[in-house]
Amino acid sequence: MDNLSIFVGVLANFISVLVILSPIETFRRIVKNKSTGEFECLPYICTLLNTLLWTYYGVTKPGAYLVATVNAFGVVVETTYIILFLRYASRKVKCKTAQLVVSLDIISFAAAVLITHFALDGDAKINAIGFLGAGLNIVMYGSPLAAMRTVVTTKSVEYMPFLLSFFLFLNGEVWFFHAVLVGDPFVGVPNGIGFIFGIVQLSLYARYRSSTSSSSSVASPTDPLLLPSPLPATF
Repeated sequence: MDNLSIFVGVLANFISVLVILSPIETFRRIVKNKSTGEFECLPYICTLLNTLLWTYYGVTKPGAYLVATVNAFGVVVETTYIILFLRYASRKVKCKTAQLVVSLDIISFAAAVLITHFALDGDAKINAIGFLGAGLNIVMYGSPLAAMRTVVTTKSVEYMPFLLSFFLFLNGEVWFFHAVLVGDPFVGVPNGIGFIFGIVQLSLYARYRSSTSSSSSVASPTDPLLLPSPLPATF
């Protein structure tokens, strides 16, 4: 059972890396255009907070090194995304983004670490961090709901990229299985919900794929390759 849980955990880490790297095309275009255009940085700021919390959870809970490693990687990548966004954003957007980074990724995370470290011990501290991470994960896994509503309304999957939906589905499925094997409800519950959302997204894709009209070759602010990806919930 231990070998199986390790194998599933390593597989889950690999899939999570693919999800974390999925916005690379978006940032490649930002760098190429030297502008962030109409993009919002909030998804990446929230994802950085998510990976910070789960890295903290992974290093606090004994034996959760697989959770810690992939989220530490996520911290590095999401920080890079935010730095690139700040580099090419307008002055007004740059100030707004910097304020969000300070309030969410620095002050909020520091408060969570200080409170749980000094006010709680043992299982109580692990459970508190787990509740925070699981709650944020559930919110993040719900982020594609707007895209799913658009698919139903327009009867088109133009704005719901298949590969991203597929990797999010796999991410939720494999991490849920890993959580069952190691008995970790904080990882299992949000990723189980993500697995269900993934099934719904793929079902919508199968339902409306044939009715999707051919899109223009000119990228717009709502081009699926330019949109920030749904937040990767891990992990």
